[in-house]
Amino acid sequence: MDKQKFGTAPVFFTAISTILGAIMFLRFGFAVGMVGLAGTIGIILIGHAVTIPTAMAIAEIATNQKVEGGGEYYIISRSFGLVIGSTIGMALFMSQAISVAFYIMAFTEAFNPLIGWIRETYVLLPWVDNLLGYPQTVGIPALLILTALILTKGADLGVKVLYTVVATLALALLAFFVGRTEYAQTHSVSFFNSYSTEAAAQPYDESVTAADQFSDLDSVYYPGSEVVARAADPTPMEPAKPVLPTLSFFTVFAIIFPAFTGMTAGVGLSGDLRDPGKSIPRGTLAATIGGMIVYFFMAWKLAASAPPEVLADTSTLVMADIAWQGWWIIPLGLAAATISSALGSILVAPRTLQAIAADNIFPATGINQFLARGKGDRNEPYNASLITVVLAAFFIMLGALDSVAEIISMFFMVTYGSLCLISFLNHFAADPSYRPTFRSKWYVSLFGAIACFGLMFFMNSTYAATAVVLIGLLYVYIAYSNPDKRSLALIFQGVIFQISRRIQIFLQKADKEEKKSWRPSMIAVSDATFTRLGAFDLLRWLSQKYGFGTYLHYINGYLSHDTSEAAAETKKRIIRMAEATESRIYVDTIVSPSYTSAIAQIIQFPGIAGTENNLLLLEYSKQTGEGLDDIIDNFKLIKSVDFNIGILGLSERGFGLKRTIHVWITRAHYESANLMILLAYIMTGHSDWKNAEIKLFAVFEESKLAEEEQRMYDLIETGQLPISRNNIDVLCRLDNTDSRSVIATKSGEADLVILGFRDEALKRMKEDLFAGYEEIGNVLFVNAAEEVKIR
Repeated sequence: MDKQKFGTAPVFFTAISTILGAIMFLRFGFAVGMVGLAGTIGIILIGHAVTIPTAMAIAEIATNQKVEGGGEYYIISRSFGLVIGSTIGMALFMSQAISVAFYIMAFTEAFNPLIGWIRETYVLLPWVDNLLGYPQTVGIPALLILTALILTKGADLGVKVLYTVVATLALALLAFFVGRTEYAQTHSVSFFNSYSTEAAAQPYDESVTAADQFSDLDSVYYPGSEVVARAADPTPMEPAKPVLPTLSFFTVFAIIFPAFTGMTAGVGLSGDLRDPGKSIPRGTLAATIGGMIVYFFMAWKLAASAPPEVLADTSTLVMADIAWQGWWIIPLGLAAATISSALGSILVAPRTLQAIAADNIFPATGINQFLARGKGDRNEPYNASLITVVLAAFFIMLGALDSVAEIISMFFMVTYGSLCLISFLNHFAADPSYRPTFRSKWYVSLFGAIACFGLMFFMNSTYAATAVVLIGLLYVYIAYSNPDKRSLALIFQGVIFQISRRIQIFLQKADKEEKKSWRPSMIAVSDATFTRLGAFDLLRWLSQKYGFGTYLHYINGYLSHDTSEAAAETKKRIIRMAEATESRIYVDTIVSPSYTSAIAQIIQFPGIAGTENNLLLLEYSKQTGEGLDDIIDNFKLIKSVDFNIGILGLSERGFGLKRTIHVWITRAHYESANLMILLAYIMTGHSDWKNAEIKLFAVFEESKLAEEEQRMYDLIETGQLPISRNNIDVLCRLDNTDSRSVIATKSGEADLVILGFRDEALKRMKEDLFAGYEEIGNVLFVNAAEEVKIR
């Protein structure tokens, strides 16, 4: 048997029978009475400002991919990843399961006339009479019978019943619209007030006593009002004027909104459809628009047919007073609509839970296997149905129809907002694999998402905040329990890519202004990443707050399949290092047959954010000299493109306690002084160096000593030198003194020493330039391509 055998009709009928359901019969007149015709039209428009974008988003996403069992959950999880998909999927399942309870509770309202007639016709035992007063007396058996039918007959029964239900619903609506359009000014005692067809034909006469009015009855029970008229009481009864409750517009909206949410009910049948990509868009959009049109006409009909105080009375079915033969057609329509809605919910809720379990989301394997287990050739969600029934029964026992309606609204808002957000992000991300045959507009989806999440707080801020907190906790728990599943971090990759791409292009094309300040845009390269971490650490410190850093691991060799795989594995290791240290740097690998060819490629790398790379960071071991020869041999190549260069000499001491940075300045390399000072200052922006002290040592000839000292103090006063005056030590240069011994004496305990050097000195001295610093820790040698301004 073909598992997917249904067409578009079941999608449409499931959705329309849920849209035109319990709220339409029981609370739509209440809305018109409370906020008037204009207010009700506003509710319809605002509600469909949410549901129409959602319907379009569903139609769009459904035509992009094969939608399997799980309906909306499948769509969300395959678009957002399993972690956030299952989080929203659980909220969706809860809304669907609670909807079963809601529709069953509404279904029991259709039996009030029959129960009233039984009470008036027969003498019942007290316990029986009390039992009939509870809606659960009908609700729980109805739930169990419905569940038994679904578990034994499956989705086939549900689809077959839908046609009968929709026909009954159409008959009830027709009777309502062709019924009388003017409500009696003297309130008639309707079938639903007295449960007597004879009394329904008699107008309520204010001059007649209650005993005369109901001389043939011992008492009359008004549902919801608890008013009893006694035949023995001769006191004239003045009809009580109903007092309308005070409710805000959005409170009424929250109660009414579930009336518009049924448009996604058909999506839950995705696993049972021949062509979901075709049936879901057509059926969903047709039901959404068709339901909106019906509600517009209903609002007008109700407003024209009855006064507000009558419409706002939730203890009666005003539609029955208006409809032709309403005393039996409207209860029949209510029963059909609510049982069909309950049927639709009980069909899709277990399938959602089954699909979540099939993705192994729950932390225990046994739970996943139990909930995912189906029955028969079509894998009917037997066990998931049992869980759904238990939840539904719990809420049926609680009662409170309006409160349940508000809770359902919150869960649906979360789901609908997520679906609209998916559609918007897919538009913005411009993923070439996203090719739906039906396309919504990005601004429609964005509006729908904003409307959903905003309306949640307008409707009930307490419920909304609770829903957000619960969803957040659920997401954290699922992400923790499923570390191997796609999480929120991967959702916005396409969007971030598009934003980055557009910004890069904009900045490249934009007119370049004069550079007023220098910020690091650095590349660090090393072939000893895992044995000498100094360059990696220095780069992440310098890039944390003020700049951008790219770390490259150099692999010597020719590019091939083997070296490419080795590079990929190495990159993963470095990414894990970056994550462990919370580094804000970009990491990669480069395969090249020689250090020179690698450097040639690296210095041509494009910059980011419209800024070219401006500093190349290299490293070597002070103890063994490993890596120093390659740096010296390629220095001229690097300088040919005017790069600032930092050469880090690493000692076994590392960076010590990260408390002191010593900067040494002499007139011989004065052009690098500002860059050296800035690098020291930038490092202290990282939390690892937040308590570090920068100390500046300036060495000048005796003749220039006072002048240069005053110049530095002036820079401090004007804020151009980010160092305390007390941390500057101006030294007199003596011709017979070895500067390296002075540095060793002054900076022997420093955690980092920054020195400058000139091109000519490196050419002349080569490796001797870096010798003589064995008694101090890590040393950063800096060579500036041009003087950096400190502003």
